[in-house]
Amino acid sequence: MATSAALASPAPPGENTKSLRRRIWEYRWCYLFLFPTAVLAALFTFYPMVMSWVISFQDWNGFSDVRTWVGFGNFAEVVRDPYFWAALGRTGRFVLMVVPISLVLSLLIAIALNDASYRLRPVFRTIFFLPVVTTTAIVGIVSTMLLNPFDGPLNTALLQLGLIDRPIDFLGNPDLALWSVSGVYVWKWLGISMIYWLVALQTVPRELYEAAAVDGARVGQRHRHITVPMVAPFAILITLIAIVGAFQTFPLVQATTRGGPSYATELMELFIYRLAFATSGEPRLGYASAAAVVFGVAVLALTALQALVVQRVNRLRAGA
Repeated sequence: MATSAALASPAPPGENTKSLRRRIWEYRWCYLFLFPTAVLAALFTFYPMVMSWVISFQDWNGFSDVRTWVGFGNFAEVVRDPYFWAALGRTGRFVLMVVPISLVLSLLIAIALNDASYRLRPVFRTIFFLPVVTTTAIVGIVSTMLLNPFDGPLNTALLQLGLIDRPIDFLGNPDLALWSVSGVYVWKWLGISMIYWLVALQTVPRELYEAAAVDGARVGQRHRHITVPMVAPFAILITLIAIVGAFQTFPLVQATTRGGPSYATELMELFIYRLAFATSGEPRLGYASAAAVVFGVAVLALTALQALVVQRVNRLRAGA
């Protein structure tokens, strides 16, 4: 009884503090190695985030010492700015274009490469994942060369095959530019979604496929009745990650079209960049920060909504 009472009674505050200090000292090398990362995150992530909120309430070009406090004036101008809504609409269309295509293609590839009998699957996994680890700037420059209407390999191949009678300006045509950038984006990040799907597929017991094969189920029936229901919980999370990633397109678009032609590919990040670091006219860092804050809050709200949907689905599945 005395032992039970001693275990049930809380430890003195001094002992908890001493235990915490002891644990910190035991893992001091871990904290030491994490310290440079924490400093870099504070300087280049958290501090800019806080300052963007502060600057969004000011009229400032980013260079002069004169800063005028305008309160919510920048936000009111953002709401009335048709260029802001146009960039937001293009960003939404871009997300709707790349996310479904990327998820479906990566799932089909993952299903094919999840087959244990396929000996070359490590090679193809590496091939599909290679663009992910390639620098985005390099991907953009190479894509520009491939899609060049004058001597690009893609146009040359299409002309030689007789599929077209004149070169196509994939990145210079306002009607095709956003689709072309979307294709490059899907190719660039297809491998990361493939890895997520592979992780999800490896949670499916192989015995289920074997039992279905014994019962005479075809490959399509096995995937429809086994694979899809088993990976459905992962699909929501993978979709969430893909949507959030599709909003981060600045390096790729800047390296390929720089928002052109005629603003056809000026997504939200390019719009903010153009306002903050305008090459013609005076930069408006305060207004650009306000636009960035509005866009960030919108993405955060979308992410929170998707998280609520995930929780709701998980509760329904647990109740079933």
